[in-house]
Parts: sequence; C-alpha cells; structure tokens
Amino acid sequence: MSGGTQAIDRAAELLTRVVLADDAPTFAKLVDDTGLAKSTTSRLLQALERHRLVRRVDDGGYEAGPMFALYASRHAPDAEVVRLAHPTMEALSEATGETVNLAMVRGITVVQVAQIDSTFLLGTTNWVDVEVPAHSSALGKVFYAEGLITLPDSPMAALTPHTVTDPASFAQTLEAIRVAGFAEAFGELEEGLDAVAAPVRDHTGEVVAALGISGPSNRLEVQRDRIRTLITTHAATLSRTLGFPTRKDGAA
Repeated sequence: MSGGTQAIDRAAELLTRVVLADDAPTFAKLVDDTGLAKSTTSRLLQALERHRLVRRVDDGGYEAGPMFALYASRHAPDAEVVRLAHPTMEALSEATGETVNLAMVRGITVVQVAQIDSTFLLGTTNWVDVEVPAHSSALGKVFYAEGLITLPDSPMAALTPHTVTDPASFAQTLEAIRVAGFAEAFGELEEGLDAVAAPVRDHTGEVVAALGISGPSNRLEVQRDRIRTLITTHAATLSRTLGFPTRKDGAA
C-alpha cells in the first residue's frame, strides 16, 4: 500500500469514528481505538480540521466539522435517504427482478418515495407518491410494528378478502413482525399481489424508512424464504449506510 493511500485510509478511519460516535471522542480515545501513533493521529486530525471535516470542542473531544452542516443544509433529509438508498435498491432489484420500493411516514400517512421497476412486464406499477392504506401493505405494517403509526380502534377497510380489518387481530401480528424483522402482505392490497418489507434505521436506531419488494403471488411464493433473507439483508445494509451500528461497530 502506498504512503498516500495509507494516509487517506487512516484519515478516513478517524473521520468515521468521529462522525459515528455518540459522544465526541478524545484524542486519547482515538489513539487507543485506531492503534495509530500519537504523532500520526495528531497530524491527521489537524489536516481534517483544516478542511473543516472535524472540529475540536471545548472538552478536548472531536465532532463532525462545519462541512457536514453545510452539506446537510443543502439537502432535505428525505431526499438524502433516497439518494443513499439507491445503490441498495438497485442491488435488490438485480437479485430479484421484482419491484423495489422505499417508503417513509409523513404525518400519519405512509408514502412510497422511491421505486425501481420490476424487470418483468407483469406486475409493474408505479407506486411513488400513491397513498396506500398502511394496514394492507407490508411497508405500512413495518411502521405499525415500530409504533410510527397509531393503530386505529375501529375496523379498517377491506380492500380484498385477505385484508385484516379487525384492529385486535391486526395488533397480534405486530409483535411477530418485530421479532422476525420483516412484514408480509399476501393479496391484502390487491389479489394476486404479495409483498415483503423490512425496517431501515438511522444512526440512532430509529426507523426512518421501510424497504420492500412486491410482485405477483405466483412469482414470490416459490422463492419466499429467499425473498425474506434478501429484504432483511439489504435493509440492514442500508441501515449501516445511514450509520446504524453493527454489533461489531458497537463492541467495546
């Protein structure tokens, strides 16, 4: 590895640790965590400060610098999540050939904010900005399970014979969704349309979006286990992109 590339890698590791830390890490902690020499750590932190990528706070710790605030001020949070989600959505689309959607909660409504169309002619519908009753969709069930949408106390609309309309019965499924890490909808929005979705978390652990796959029942049914694995794996990948720590990241 060339000296220049090594220096970039080391600086990137320091920057990552500063940005992802819950509390501003001190110089000593950064040295301990990275195993870098004190002189190297000092030199790299000074360079990051000069470029406004980190900032030293009064207690001696380091936090993300003003360049990050400038970037954030120029990009709406929702749009930034969509941008960061695109590579994961593309990978999921390539793995399945089915429609891939990203949804968020806006107020009390679940809105699908991005979509990659199915490679199959059958089953391709543009759901972006279409308001779908949340109780009938896998994406909506994710938000119900996380408490981001309040469960109604009166019967919900039956869109198909398969739609669960009783609030008590619906509530019983939410704990299973939380444990499994994904939600499913089998012909509940439209007969013959199945979907699987999983939560996407940010650096705080809060669910900020749901990632989903949908397609005709006859195509999804024969690969249901594979689809479940793919959606949870790719949702976890996107969560890591948004800063959600893995067990390894969070280990002492």
